[in-house]
Amino acid sequence: MFKKILIANRGEIALRVIRTCKEIGVKTVAVYSTADAESLHVRFADEAVCIGPPASSESYLKMSNILAAAEITNADAIHPGYGFLAENAKFSKLCEEHGIKFIGATAEMISQMGDKASARATMKAAGVPTIPGSDGLLESFEDAEILADEMGYPVMLKATAGGGGKGMRAVWKKEKLKELWDGARKEAFACFGNDGMYMEKLIEEPRHIEIQVIGDSFGKACHLSERDCSIQRRHQKLTEEAPSPFMTPQLRKKMGEAAVMAAEYISYEGAGTIEFLVDKHKNFYFMEMNTRIQVEHPITEQVIDYDLIYEQIKVAAGIPISGKNYIPKLHSIECRINAEDPFNDFRPSPGKIETLHIPGGHGVRVDTHVYAGYTIPPNYDSMIAKLITTAQTREEAISKMRRALDEFVIEGVKTTIPFHRQLMRNADYLAGNYTTKFMEDFVIHPEEE
Repeated sequence: MFKKILIANRGEIALRVIRTCKEIGVKTVAVYSTADAESLHVRFADEAVCIGPPASSESYLKMSNILAAAEITNADAIHPGYGFLAENAKFSKLCEEHGIKFIGATAEMISQMGDKASARATMKAAGVPTIPGSDGLLESFEDAEILADEMGYPVMLKATAGGGGKGMRAVWKKEKLKELWDGARKEAFACFGNDGMYMEKLIEEPRHIEIQVIGDSFGKACHLSERDCSIQRRHQKLTEEAPSPFMTPQLRKKMGEAAVMAAEYISYEGAGTIEFLVDKHKNFYFMEMNTRIQVEHPITEQVIDYDLIYEQIKVAAGIPISGKNYIPKLHSIECRINAEDPFNDFRPSPGKIETLHIPGGHGVRVDTHVYAGYTIPPNYDSMIAKLITTAQTREEAISKMRRALDEFVIEGVKTTIPFHRQLMRNADYLAGNYTTKFMEDFVIHPEEE
């Protein structure tokens, strides 16, 4: 087991890793930018090192500064959390070259699965169902036009280096293809420095369902069941639940087996997520693989009583997994609490938290790094807390979430709590009747503010 782990991240995920490390007797090192000097992860780690100014490029993305912090504190492993350098092949390789264990995927694995066209080809070879589309990148607009005609509209253009919905365009009519092709390439190049595009058949009425997997260094993998992440806005998840209300035992078995087959085919090591699009007929297609811990990992932990961070650390230390696949025994829902104004197009709302009351009680979990008096910096992601409720049934978990949201008080900044309150009373949501298009028709009522 490792003696000291440096957490190359900030906020709630850094604090989450620190907590597990303390429980298993491993020392921790926090890194922080000057904007995060007062953050709780800095306070609760055994050691803390300032790695630069507020800009991510000069702090949390500055590999040399993070590696220097690891070396001066004698950390023998680095946990990247999610975001920032968690899926950066170069950083994984640099850790290896410096004799520091990267608690995550290898550089080769990140490269293989990080490029979406490459990942799709790999999964196709593994026998995992993939969405009909181009074999690799499209060489030209003419190739895109021919393929779209062959598959039939609607189609989806996707940037190979994309993420967060950037470089993606749904094309419903042939007349719009050229305009959307040019726009997607321009956006992809601006965001990622890579305008490579591929095309897929657009899945109608899709649900975004992901399977959590764990793989060890002995080539063995298992799955920890699914999460439904279909409630999204601009491809950013707002709430998730496990298990999915759309799932059947037969579909779970098929998707779980496909996810394990995918992980073992590439000898995947660590915690990862195989993400699928599932159509209304319960056909599922590989979408992408995240080679890291997910924001929404707590709901999986809750429904199967499993510490995913501990499992990540054990696998990185060379300890084999049990190989057991898990079926959820409970139901868990996560609401992402962001410092955003849901009544003003979810505009970010950084600033000082004047008052904070965190809900509690049986089956209520809050993962957060904020406190009364804490100033939310404008430099980073706006998520400030994750509210998770767990119960015997979905109905009970929703009821518990309503109560917890009413009890959650944050004053001084705008938050997404009012949105979640309304969601938990929406008839379609209550019926489990939602797709990734749900937010397109969802209206937030001002009287609830």
